[in-house]
Amino acid sequence: MLNQRAQILLKTLVERYITEGQPVGSRSLSKFSGLDLSPATIRNVMADLEEMGFVTSPHTSAGRIPTPRGYRFFVDTLLVVKPLDSVEIHHLEDQLHLDNPSRLINSASQLLSELTRFAGVVVTPKRSSGAVFRYIEFMALSEKRILLIIVTPEGDVQNRVLFTDRIYSSTELIEAANFINQNYAGCDLDEIRSRLQNELKKLRHDMTDLMTAAIEVGGDAIRESSDAVVVAGERKLLDVHDLAGNMTSLKKLFDLFERKTALLQLLELSRQAQGVQIFIGGESGVVTLDEFSVVTAPYEVDGIIVGTVGVVGPTRMAYERIIPIVDVTARLLSSALSQH
Repeated sequence: MLNQRAQILLKTLVERYITEGQPVGSRSLSKFSGLDLSPATIRNVMADLEEMGFVTSPHTSAGRIPTPRGYRFFVDTLLVVKPLDSVEIHHLEDQLHLDNPSRLINSASQLLSELTRFAGVVVTPKRSSGAVFRYIEFMALSEKRILLIIVTPEGDVQNRVLFTDRIYSSTELIEAANFINQNYAGCDLDEIRSRLQNELKKLRHDMTDLMTAAIEVGGDAIRESSDAVVVAGERKLLDVHDLAGNMTSLKKLFDLFERKTALLQLLELSRQAQGVQIFIGGESGVVTLDEFSVVTAPYEVDGIIVGTVGVVGPTRMAYERIIPIVDVTARLLSSALSQH
């Protein structure tokens, strides 16, 4: 589509704009491209690139900036990724708490944010099975409020409060928990629900309400936790020069982080592909992200993709640096989770 001269000038323009944040003029292109071209020739090439939708001219400047299409061509064709050196990789390993699996997901999102100065996101491992628990426990909070504690096979702990119609003694709570743990531990809570009505006749009728509620709420709690998106460092985007003046876009983005549904759908797309995926502006299909880019990579446990790590930032980001950070973080997370 583009001859070599046009590709070199587009690459130079994108790199200068990412570095400086200002529209790039003919003089800068002549200086940094290494091409021996007249200003008139450069202007002609820029006019062609603008006509093809790769660059645009802001009203306030004679220089040009890349469009999402220009960024896409740059990322796919012209970008030279700089691999992380061994010192940087060791730093990542030190910061990731690889020896502490319960902190891995949170530390991964925080680390991505700290290294990129943007928002780090991680989709927590998706369970291959349904809502399965290792054991549950009941704890009385007040007369008619009981804390349900659910521990999953992966060691995750979920807490939910049950509101009951009557007061249960500590002996009854222990009896109910023991019955569920002995008969149903390791089973899918959806399957358990269909067996409950008949099997709970072994206990007194007034215990069935508590146990039915526990199974119902427990299943919901486990399913909610399995689709969680951990977001860290979103406030760092307030300090990004390109975004600071556009509070409307930032507010929409923060709402997206809060709701997480659309963000989860986007991150799920990258689970279906190998390696790093880059969504620039409107490519994401999420209107809120029209002025942002998302760089993601899937991570695995024992060779099976279970989640996604990523970075959300402005379209003007140093892709050659962000891509390897996301890639290596995903690989380290895969390795650590597989070992545990």
